[in-house]
Amino acid sequence: MVIDPATLSTTAVVDSGPRQPEWRRALQASLPVGIGLVPLGIALGVLVVQQGFNPWWAMVFTSLIYAGSLEFIAVGMVAAMTPLPYIALTALLVNFRHVFYALSFPLDRVKGRLARFYSMFALTDEAYAMTVTGDRKSMSGRVIVYSQLYLHAYWIGGAMLGATAAQWIPENIVGLDFALTALFVVLSIEAIRAQSGFAVPSMAVMCALIARLVDPGHMLPIAMGAFVSLLVIRYFWTRRKVRTDA
Repeated sequence: MVIDPATLSTTAVVDSGPRQPEWRRALQASLPVGIGLVPLGIALGVLVVQQGFNPWWAMVFTSLIYAGSLEFIAVGMVAAMTPLPYIALTALLVNFRHVFYALSFPLDRVKGRLARFYSMFALTDEAYAMTVTGDRKSMSGRVIVYSQLYLHAYWIGGAMLGATAAQWIPENIVGLDFALTALFVVLSIEAIRAQSGFAVPSMAVMCALIARLVDPGHMLPIAMGAFVSLLVIRYFWTRRKVRTDA
């Protein structure tokens, strides 16, 4: 049997089909996540107006901060005129996990100084999950940046929609800021299911309860500081145990 190389080449081209533009691939990849970001953005926009800010401040917060949970916290802290050092410390503790994201985030695929700067700025939980799991590991640098741009646009659009609609929403509606808490509850449940034990969740609950008893007004930084410290201690203790057993 004789195989014609030309036939093989033609068949391969036909089977592969036209390659989608990178912006379209990024749009398809980010759309499911973006659908989940819009309601949270709406909740943030409503919260901004309820705290006494003008609606356009929703765009300022989402454009310049873009840190999800930190934005919900920052709105209340700015409204309460919290000192800047305290805000900075809270931001460090809340977003400290991004230090670990950087260890496996494929920033080397992103070309160009401006694109890299924006990719680092837009490194959110959702963007990280999209780029390091499953088939996403084959995403090019442009697809990564486009995906982050789309996610950012979903977030800004949701916040602006919420800030605009808040003008017609009664002020006595409370609990909209709980939307992010509900999201993290779901994420925590999924994380617990993926864990081999309950050591880490138990430490988190213990730190929260102790911080609540020690100083309810500064519960968040105390709890997160204690939790990070326990994680570091646990890491070195586990590492030492592995070396001893070996």
